[in-house]
Amino acid sequence: MTRVKAFWTIFLLSLITFALIPPQWLAMKFGWKVQRKLPYLWHRAATSLLGIRISQQGKPEMRRPLLIVANHASWVDITVIGSLKPLSFIAKSEVAGWPVFGLFARLQRTVFVNRTKRSETGQVAGEIAKRMSQGDAMVLFAEGTSNDGNSVLPFRSALLGAATRAVGEGEEVWVQPMSVAYLALHGVPMGRQLRPHVAWYGDMEMADHLWGVLTRGPMDVQITWGEPVLVNAKTDRKALTRQMEDSVRKMTGIALRGGEGQLLEEVTPEVAEEADAAFFSSAQKAGKAGA
Repeated sequence: MTRVKAFWTIFLLSLITFALIPPQWLAMKFGWKVQRKLPYLWHRAATSLLGIRISQQGKPEMRRPLLIVANHASWVDITVIGSLKPLSFIAKSEVAGWPVFGLFARLQRTVFVNRTKRSETGQVAGEIAKRMSQGDAMVLFAEGTSNDGNSVLPFRSALLGAATRAVGEGEEVWVQPMSVAYLALHGVPMGRQLRPHVAWYGDMEMADHLWGVLTRGPMDVQITWGEPVLVNAKTDRKALTRQMEDSVRKMTGIALRGGEGQLLEEVTPEVAEEADAAFFSSAQKAGKAGA
């Protein structure tokens, strides 16, 4: 029965996808405002069909320009976050070449970052600035890779720096932390051992993981919105990165531990610095979370 439901979900989602791709392509080509709305509608349909139940703590910032900084455990994060409101993502350039998902990312109006070339930082910052000035809420996965869903990896100040360099002299941008926590399957708490069934990281095969998500049934996800910070051209990017990481780490720890208010394992500044320095030297995702 589970397999039948999975195939039915794929069929319905395929119909919706093929129906929305042409109008979204036209909307992007001609600059129609509906280009922000159509991906949001797709994600709403996808989360419903996949049985993803989303609860939210706190509220998203309504003022603009807005950069949302989140942790990252799975490709499922995209659908979960994308179903909350119209927004776009900042992703590594490799995603653009992925089968199917690369097309979806482009139709989502994703800004791609080449993490092997610092020289392209200015161009990326300019694109992010343009999009935010047009009113787009942009989402950045500041860890730079996904993990097993039980932790938060060091945030990359290089990534957050590229985004905040979009701020010109005399201009300000709101930066809001967001936590994504996977809590339950079929209403039963996942726990540390089961959570990686939802998380996608390391060298996991996309097809196998996608089928697993389709067949394992409904899941519960908690989104926690942190306090937004007003950033200007004088803001120290490393201090901002640390602040965002601490906020997301605390919110994720509270969600995973059932509101006990505990922090996840702390990451020392030295480890964060090493991770940030290594970010531009590797084009491959780490073999395991935290590597």
